[in-house]
Amino acid sequence: MALDGMNFTLGVEEEFVLLDPVDGSVALRAPDLLENLALEPDVTGELMRFQIETATGICHGLDEVRSDLTRLRQIVATAAEADGCLMVAAGVPPGDLREDALTPDPRYRRLAQAFPELIGEAGTCACHVHVGLPSRDVGARVLAGLRPWLAPLLAISVNSPVEHGADSGWSSRRFPLWDRWPTARPPDEWPGAAAYDRSIRDALRHGAALDTAGVYFYARLSPRHPTVEVRIADVCLAVDDAVLLAALVRGLVATCARTAILPRARGYRISAALTAAARRGLDGPGIDVFTGEEADQRDLLGELVDFVRPALDVAGDTEDVERGLDSLFEHGTGAVRQRRLLSEAASPGEFAADLAHATMNVPTR
Repeated sequence: MALDGMNFTLGVEEEFVLLDPVDGSVALRAPDLLENLALEPDVTGELMRFQIETATGICHGLDEVRSDLTRLRQIVATAAEADGCLMVAAGVPPGDLREDALTPDPRYRRLAQAFPELIGEAGTCACHVHVGLPSRDVGARVLAGLRPWLAPLLAISVNSPVEHGADSGWSSRRFPLWDRWPTARPPDEWPGAAAYDRSIRDALRHGAALDTAGVYFYARLSPRHPTVEVRIADVCLAVDDAVLLAALVRGLVATCARTAILPRARGYRISAALTAAARRGLDGPGIDVFTGEEADQRDLLGELVDFVRPALDVAGDTEDVERGLDSLFEHGTGAVRQRRLLSEAASPGEFAADLAHATMNVPTR
């Protein structure tokens, strides 16, 4: 299969939290917003009534991704403001939760019945990057190649340090909450789509998931689209962070699709690296999955960039990635920025407003 000339298309899904502007608690306003946005097919509901999801169209370049993400954030933020709440990009709700938050959908009710011990903290928000591929067999190969690079993708996207109004100690609090689900794990090294599909059937047969959409591998073959879907990242605080993530994911997918012999890493090292990335983001030591030794997170990110650089050059994404990395290193990850805003805010409501401004790249006070 000739992949050298293939244009690897992109799509990005983002999940957002709705917050009360007075006390920063979750606002169960998604059904009302969706009713007001009924003519926007790219805005949908999610598991909890304080969540909203957006999805870009099929994009061929990063400019399209940036434009679509900006447009969709503006649509939802404007609707939220009109409804008296705030839209924020945060991997977990930073304020208080509500016990009656589940969206009244039959599938979500079944999910709550099947996993009652998990559902109360399941309203986390991610950024899912889809990359188009010509076949599911190529997709299965790509999933195996992605395994060693999941932790750096998480490290650059960490954006959920605040939970119940306080610093949780995690840069991605979303990760350990999500990791409790039975199928939340790195993809296996499947030899092809048939083996991947057998793994999905096994998960369903053993009750680890309700359906194919409920199989939460950190990267998977999308059950709805002809894409590889990388799901490891928190929703990014800023659009530029999401564009950087999308570029690196596309670079990884293209590299793994085109490379004959891919680097491999053991599962326990990948798990340790993901935990380190979720704890510290880009600050402090991470785990080199090839040696098992501690290493600077930024050095590990540099190895990822070097690995995908030829694919970035082919796609014309190299300058965008370099600018995105410069901005990330200058301003910090979403988690760093959230902690800064928390320390400066005089009240939970002020913190929620500052997060909403940061989500739309509007300067705070």
